[in-house]
Amino acid sequence: MGNFQLKLVLLLFTVCAALSTLSTAQDFKCSAQTAARCQALVGYLPPNKTTISEIQSLFTVKNLRSILGANNFPPGTPRNFSVPAQKPIKVPIHCICSNGTGVSDKVPVYTVKKDDGLDFIARTIFGQLLKYQKIVEANNISNPDLIQIGQNLTIPLPCSCDDVDNAKVVHYAHVVEEGSSFALIAQKFGTDRDTLMKLNGIHDDSKLIAGEPLDVPLKACNSSIRADSFDNYLRVANGTYTFTANSCVKCQCDATNNWTLQCEPSQFQPSSPNSRWKTCPSMLCGDSESLSIGNTTTSNNCNRTTCEYAGYNNLSILTTLNSLSTCPK
Repeated sequence: MGNFQLKLVLLLFTVCAALSTLSTAQDFKCSAQTAARCQALVGYLPPNKTTISEIQSLFTVKNLRSILGANNFPPGTPRNFSVPAQKPIKVPIHCICSNGTGVSDKVPVYTVKKDDGLDFIARTIFGQLLKYQKIVEANNISNPDLIQIGQNLTIPLPCSCDDVDNAKVVHYAHVVEEGSSFALIAQKFGTDRDTLMKLNGIHDDSKLIAGEPLDVPLKACNSSIRADSFDNYLRVANGTYTFTANSCVKCQCDATNNWTLQCEPSQFQPSSPNSRWKTCPSMLCGDSESLSIGNTTTSNNCNRTTCEYAGYNNLSILTTLNSLSTCPK
């Protein structure tokens, strides 16, 4: 083999290796059981000024209130609420784990427009949350240069469902900013430098690449939701809220409440088209005629009993009584 041919082979090998690295660089580890599902978040950087409604449509989010809760915006925030360009917005996604990694579960779905290219869709339309090779893999595209106007593409966003250090977390895909460091990111999101490095398999700030998504674990509140509940996967990060039980229940997480999920009636009517409920079911605890989800009673001035949300099924909203003694020992 001549020198020219040898150099060509080495060049091709180098290019292939680089492409392979690009196609796997954004995998978030997910060692949870096969087909495990959970809620996760991605940090979207809109390329231009936009609205909450347009972000909802782009990411195929069913309920606008899901985005409002993830960003702790007031529930009454209008659909046309303006979002400046490059302002990070947390977008909730459903995550599914398979073969050791996690990706968004069949959404978002993006419809190709005139002059779109896969790299433009990945880098610009979806704010660098993934590289175009991931779209190629997810959609079995044989030629990345040949996509059609009107073609629907599944966008596989990175996510995870794993616990971190035996604690429940909400995994957040954060696009690294120029000049950032693990210490700065950890401080911003309430975690620590070593946890971030271990989770992402990176052990040096110099390997932190601006514009790449980083897996950031946001600590979630503990809850009383049962394993047999339809929303047993529910995890709510500190400083956020969400609606569950067909939008009948609002749950929020506040670290100052001893990392305990606080739920209460939402005052909304059931929103799921597949629900059997025409109105929200009773949220009373046990045989109580007055104690419902979110209510607390105190006896002897120091024994406190709270009616907590425990999940839901086809027929009812589940509750449980939780008693806590604050009496001096």
